Amino acid sequence: MSDEPCVVGVDFGTLSGRAVVVRVSDGAELASAEHVYAHAVLDRSLPDGTRLPPDWALQVPSDYIDVLRGAVPEAMTRAGVRPEQVIGIGTDFTACTVLPVLADGTPLCELPGLENRPHAYVKLWRHHAAQGQADRINALAAEMKEPWLERYGGKISSEWEFAKALQVLEEDPEIYRRTERWLEAADWIVWRLCGTYVRNACTAGYKGQYQDGTYPSRDYLAALNTDFADFVTDKLDHPIGQLGDPAGLLTAEAAAWTGLPEGITVCVGTVDAHVTAPAAVAVEPGQMVAIMGTSTCHVMSSDQHGAVPGMCGVVDGGILPGLWGYEAGQSGVGDIFGWFVRTGLPAEYAERAAAAGQTPHEYLTALAAGQKVGEHGLLALDWHSGNRSVLVDHDLSGLLIGQTLSTRPEDIYRALLEATAFGTRTIIDAFESAAVPVTELIIAGGLTKNALLMQIYADVTRRPLSIIGSTQGPALGAAMHAAVAAGAYPDIRAAAHAMGKVHRRVYLPDPQREVAYERLYSEYRVLHDYFGRGTNDVMHRLRRMRAEASV
Repeated sequence: MSDEPCVVGVDFGTLSGRAVVVRVSDGAELASAEHVYAHAVLDRSLPDGTRLPPDWALQVPSDYIDVLRGAVPEAMTRAGVRPEQVIGIGTDFTACTVLPVLADGTPLCELPGLENRPHAYVKLWRHHAAQGQADRINALAAEMKEPWLERYGGKISSEWEFAKALQVLEEDPEIYRRTERWLEAADWIVWRLCGTYVRNACTAGYKGQYQDGTYPSRDYLAALNTDFADFVTDKLDHPIGQLGDPAGLLTAEAAAWTGLPEGITVCVGTVDAHVTAPAAVAVEPGQMVAIMGTSTCHVMSSDQHGAVPGMCGVVDGGILPGLWGYEAGQSGVGDIFGWFVRTGLPAEYAERAAAAGQTPHEYLTALAAGQKVGEHGLLALDWHSGNRSVLVDHDLSGLLIGQTLSTRPEDIYRALLEATAFGTRTIIDAFESAAVPVTELIIAGGLTKNALLMQIYADVTRRPLSIIGSTQGPALGAAMHAAVAAGAYPDIRAAAHAMGKVHRRVYLPDPQREVAYERLYSEYRVLHDYFGRGTNDVMHRLRRMRAEASV
């Protein structure tokens, strides 16, 4: 092994954290390691058995520390890299994943007597129980003509900072009162690494409505709830760190966890999706990156500023300096496929898959790949975890239409794959309709391994698909930002050209399938608007009935 400088990137995902050791000179990924969270996602009960209502999704912050203790040293050992070769560490996180802490960073769920209080825990990005608060935030912002609302496509999400914090205030005022800092997990983990709390510009802009140097006004917050008036000044506001800036130096405690040298550069935190764009060398206007995993996040930089309906936000320099950074997304993608395999796969299919040496996903994909477009006679809506873009409504739910007594599991599986592609097409159409052109579609994330899914996306979007050249896109992007923070590159564009990886035009749309999918997509849009834009609110009514029955 040479003595070349290296950086470490750590990607904190929904179910696990992954560390990758990267050579600074060319972005070579020397080794990686994964640590699965011991508590996974708390969506039914707390560790002590306390039951959770529907639509909750919590996590335990100590699981994140265990990633530093486990995955980082393991990756270093596998890479054969000496600690003194590492010049910096960067991290990325799911967002909006937030937690209440004391002024010293102690999570409230770790305080004696608060172990059974759900609002004391980390609220994962897919915690959707604050939809009511989000609806009020949006309605009041529209009524008061709040200038920031347009920057979020006219609606903010129940997944974001203000809705989740307002839910804490209104459902557990004591926990809200004891919260001295309300912060993103992306910033909490950096705080634990370097001993300094720096609020990162990415989550502040996309998840905290921080625009043009200000948050929503005190008068607006007071109109939401008088006890919420000082939320920004008391619990949220903090100096902002830009992407690729150093947040501080690795502490002795964190050095002991990771096996890295004390005093190396710790980069300002960021969001997993946004940090993936430069890893995929998407540094020019119009290059959209879809990071596909449990959910999908669509990020793109542009020299055009537009109001894209239902986007998750547009932030000046939110992804790359000097360009407008856009975000949109789908709340459920891989999660939907996983749900179907868990709940809808007959035992005989599982047995056949095992006999063939395949996973259930591989087996179903192989069966579905033999079908012509429309052969299964099904159409689905991909709202099993609500709709992030373009409807911004997490009280919506999944739908499958066209089933008969001859419908087979592979038919449903393919219809679900297609539904997520239709969701991405809807997002792209929204950007183009708002005069924000999409010039290239690049796919990153674990789902790139499914060739059928990738071809469906090419056919449905009618665009060639480029594929990131890394299986650890977010971690690579975090490492690249660490290289910038440590001074190895002048900016993230230079780091992207040296360290990023992409394979252009890997999947090309088939003209015949394009035409067939266009017919299905038109039907998808009919269902999309019928159930999602108020013509028939049956999904909302069913959600209310479920909530009433759960009391």
